[in-house]
Amino acid sequence: MGLSVENLSVAIAGKTILQDVTLSFTERKRTAIIGPNGVGKSTLLRTLAGIQRPTEGEVFLDGQRITGFSRKALARRIAILPQGMTAPPDTTVRQLVEYGRFPYHGILGTEDVRADREAIAWAMEATHLEAYAERQIATLSGGERQRAFLAMALAQQPAILLLDEPTTYLDIAHQLEVMNIITEINRDQAMTVIMVLHDINHALQYADELVILKAHRLYGQGNPKELMTVKTLADVFGVRADIFRNRQGAMVLSPVALVNR
Repeated sequence: MGLSVENLSVAIAGKTILQDVTLSFTERKRTAIIGPNGVGKSTLLRTLAGIQRPTEGEVFLDGQRITGFSRKALARRIAILPQGMTAPPDTTVRQLVEYGRFPYHGILGTEDVRADREAIAWAMEATHLEAYAERQIATLSGGERQRAFLAMALAQQPAILLLDEPTTYLDIAHQLEVMNIITEINRDQAMTVIMVLHDINHALQYADELVILKAHRLYGQGNPKELMTVKTLADVFGVRADIFRNRQGAMVLSPVALVNR
């Protein structure tokens, strides 16, 4: 059950972005999708969310084609936080998080005022934003803004959370803060998290499973510590690397040179 794709291919404007990808995502786990630029990582995420239609193949949610779900029904199960999210600068944090409740609103308004209020309060608490409720988005730092958009996605109360490079443009401290919040949400809410990551060491530290794309195809899927090796880094990214363990005993890959250079 959960989320899966079979023989998935996506072409945009005649250009192949994904080719014949078949994989399943383990429920209640954190899966990191990695690969070189341009191999289709973000496209895969958008296709999983039902935003991008595949050229061939199918996306399944709990054994059903996602095309069979209404937009709102799908949004109650899957939330996506794309890159580069924006909002009007005078929007407050609370207003932004409230937007995440759209799957539960009809033409006559909300279905359950109390449920809305509790979901918004929980999302802000989970992202450590309670003190920022009345702050305008324009006044936030990059890390605070990213947490606000993450809270908006969490307010949907999804079973599956899709994140497209959630730490891009953040400094090291804010990167760790965001990744730790994601870890807490996965642990405390048993929420399935599927995230495109740029930092390979973040994938090793924060993912339970790894999906690697190369040349628009699936290169491999499995345990990060078993799959992400020096050989994999050379095969997929064309980079030579040293491997060692940090003081917590976690494996770390340190790129040192380009292959054949």
